[in-house]
Amino acid sequence: MNHKIIAVLFFCFMTMLGFSQPITEIVKDVVSKFDEFNQKAEALFKILPVPIIAYSNEAGSVFGLAKFNLLHLSKKDRASRPSKLSELVSFSTKGGINASVAAELLFQKNKYVILSSINYKKQPEYFFGIGNDISKNSPEKLKYDRLEFTSTGMMRVRKNLYAGISFDISDYFHIQPDSNSFLIRKQVSGLTGGLCLGIGVAAAFDSRDNRYNPTNGSYIISNLLFYSNALGSNYQFTKFTTDARKYFKPWLKHVIAMQATTTSCAGNVPFFELAMMGGDHKMRGYYEGAYRDKVLLDAQVEYRLPVWNIFGAAAWLGTGRVANRYADLSFSGFHLSYGAGIRVRVDSKNDTNLRLDFGFGPGGLSGTYINFAEAF
Repeated sequence: MNHKIIAVLFFCFMTMLGFSQPITEIVKDVVSKFDEFNQKAEALFKILPVPIIAYSNEAGSVFGLAKFNLLHLSKKDRASRPSKLSELVSFSTKGGINASVAAELLFQKNKYVILSSINYKKQPEYFFGIGNDISKNSPEKLKYDRLEFTSTGMMRVRKNLYAGISFDISDYFHIQPDSNSFLIRKQVSGLTGGLCLGIGVAAAFDSRDNRYNPTNGSYIISNLLFYSNALGSNYQFTKFTTDARKYFKPWLKHVIAMQATTTSCAGNVPFFELAMMGGDHKMRGYYEGAYRDKVLLDAQVEYRLPVWNIFGAAAWLGTGRVANRYADLSFSGFHLSYGAGIRVRVDSKNDTNLRLDFGFGPGGLSGTYINFAEAF
């Protein structure tokens, strides 16, 4: 009897061994065909824009096209990291229009860096007021048009350290608040729209291994802008911003990314230039500007991991708040942001992803975001 059992087990083992080779070959063939398809998709992606569908509380459903390319500006300058060009055009079901072109340009072996963007935005927004301790139960609707151009040019002064100048010009027009808005009742600065023109200084430290999908290193950038009537600005104020990031690779290709930012404004700051919490990069789930004041402080930590082949995933936890001044900040007033997302590698050469994020906040706040490169 034992001999019969051993014979049966031996037969089953040999049968499984015989099938293992074809199964392995089938898996390899499927992966090979997928890699071939992905290479063709990447080549096509470099030519054609990608359709986007998203949703946010203030804009409703959003439809549009997005384009993203990494390239070297000179064939002779392969020592420089790739520059980025991105374009976006979108329309929302609530009448919004958003069109932008952004660039991160690097020259002469990374000695010079230019960060620029131009954006036209027409979008209804909902915000709770000015301040951190305001009611979320009665958001106000605000419509306006904005045309904005920003540019920061920096030169490397030491290893990983850059310094330069910043420029910002924004024109706000067709301001349409609710008829009973507190903006009207309190005659808040900015109600009539106008031009904001600022010039200032910038400094940055950058030791990241990849600008658009970092796994190691640090990044800190600060800007101090002066908006003056002498420059032609309708409002006179100053704005200081700092963005600090740190990246760790605890094991394999897993990444822990951390970020902390702050903004501080002083002077006759129009409500549309106040420090704003939220957006598609920080405090995801909160629409940008729902909370606004003269001071902002926020932070987030994100865990990024590979899943299979070109696919990855991420999850984050963030917190932030606004205040009239730093002395008014308190731990009890911080808001919570959390969420998760999917990553799809769209540029293997430069290891860059397309990201789809789902962000949330307490009280039913949520947002869906599609963009290129990581949030930070």
